[in-house]
Order: sequence, then structure tokens, then C-alpha cells
Amino acid sequence: MASELTHPRATPRVPLTRRAWWPAAKRTASALFFAGVLWLIVRHARTVEWGEVLGSIADYPATTLAGAALLAITSHALYATFDLLSRRYAGHDLPTPRVLATTFISYAFNLNFGALVGGLAFRIRLYTRQGLDAATISRVYGFSMLTNWLGYGVLAGVVCLLQPIEVPAEWSIGGGALRVLGAVLFALPLGYVGLCFFSPRRTLTVRGHELHLPSGRMALLQLVMSTANWALIGATVYLLLQAHVGYPAALAALLAAAVAGVATHVPAGLGVLEAVFIALLSPPVAQSPLLAALLVYRAVYYLVPLALAALLYLGFEVLRLRAASA
Repeated sequence: MASELTHPRATPRVPLTRRAWWPAAKRTASALFFAGVLWLIVRHARTVEWGEVLGSIADYPATTLAGAALLAITSHALYATFDLLSRRYAGHDLPTPRVLATTFISYAFNLNFGALVGGLAFRIRLYTRQGLDAATISRVYGFSMLTNWLGYGVLAGVVCLLQPIEVPAEWSIGGGALRVLGAVLFALPLGYVGLCFFSPRRTLTVRGHELHLPSGRMALLQLVMSTANWALIGATVYLLLQAHVGYPAALAALLAAAVAGVATHVPAGLGVLEAVFIALLSPPVAQSPLLAALLVYRAVYYLVPLALAALLYLGFEVLRLRAASA
């Protein structure tokens, strides 16, 4: 016994499989990507005249700010209806106002603190307290996330195919590769909708998870709603850029920044959004008005909704405590 404790048997080597190296490869790729973005942030931050940025913010016309606020409100309201589709898909019967409020809170916190905190954790907390079980919440969350990225795929595919802005040479992505990527991105959402319309099998297994296909009409509605929402977000940025670039260019930069923020796991894409916009749009847009537009965009689309969502969530908590003590 003492011998075995002193000289334990050698553990047999397990062949390196995809399961073993894939997570490490993803972490390495994310770290390299984050390092590259951080380098862009530091490089450009040193050249910014922050006084001019603040001056550009102060010079914004009230009509432009009002228009951006209206677009942001419309986008948040549209996104809140994603969980109404999910309600029908998951088969629960929570009242519409509760679903809209839950989705708005989750989305606002998701934008500012990331998907795990906002998109998932707040849905779990709020929906659980309203009587939904874990399986139903999972279906709601998964369906809403799918809805969100369907529209992204369509617009990003079109942007990659049309290429309204020039990609920096240091990104090492040629026009041909972008067109191939665009074709793939565009085809995936359309393939999903076609599958929902025509597949005789209504349940598919994807990486060990069962996917129950909705009806074709619901899948098409997912696609239309999500595409409209991303287009509204792009319009918000475009309006704040005050015609320094066209709408396709503003949308292209937004879509690139969105996926960069997800890839780096930075809450709210803080710094990532700015770095990508500067790399893609400066020039033709000077850095000061560009950064001013992005700071106002963050205030209008991220921070103001977050404050409202926090108040709404606090109201839910107060009502819950009163009901528990009654």
C-alpha cells in the first residue's frame, strides 16, 4: 500500500481529440482577437483630441438627438416582441405585458453586461418567479437568440456581398473571401426558413440538442422582425453620424462591431465598438465627430434603456416583497 502511494501508477495517455483541443483553441483565438482589438483601441486613443469630441457632442442638433431616441425606442420595443414569438413557440401563457417587460429588462442588461448576465440570468430570475420551469425558459431564450441572429445573418451577408466600405489592409481579408462569407451568412437564415417550411422532420438534433422547428410562417416572421431591428439600430448610428457616411457604410461598421464585441466577450463591447468604427470609417469620418456619435449612441441606446430597465426591475422586486409580506 505504501509503495502504491509513493509511486502511483502512470495515467495512460488519452489521444488528443477534438473535444480536448477545441475549447483551448477557441480560448486562444478569442484572446488573440481581444489583444488585436485592444491594440487598436490604445493606438487610436492616443491620437484623439477629446476636447473636440466633447465639443462635437455639445453641437448636436436637438432634432437629431430626438430622432435617434425615437429610433432607439422603436428598436427596443421591437426586440421586446421577440419573446412573444418565443411564448408561442414554448407554449406558455404569461400575459403580454409581463413578457414585454421581462424582455426589455433582459435586453437592456444584456447590452450593457453581456448575454449571461442580461439575456439569460435576468430571464431565468424573472420568468422563474412568474412560474415558468427551466425547460420552458431555455426554449424561450434559445428561440429569441435565434431570432436575433437570423436578421443579423441576412444583413451581414448583404453587406459582405456589396462591400460598401473598404476593409483595412491589416485585417488581411480580401474581397473574394468577404463575398464567400457574405454568401454563407445570407444563405444560413434563408436555409433555416426553407427548412421550417418544407422539412418533413419537425425535430432535428444539433450537437446533442433537440431543435423543434417552428412553422414556416413563424420562421419568416422571425427573419423579418430581426432584420428590421438590426436595420433600426443601424439607422440610429447613421443618423448620429449626420450624413458623414452613407447608411450602408454605417450599417456595415455596426454589424462588424457587434460580432467583434461578442467574440471578445467585452461587456457592452466597451472600446471594441469604437475601435472597429474608427478602423472602418476613419477616414472618411474624422475621429472627433465619429467618437462623439458613438458616445451619444451609447447614451441613447445603452445607458438610458439600462436606467429604465433598472427602475422597472426594482419595481418588480418591491411588488414581490410586498406580496410576500402580505
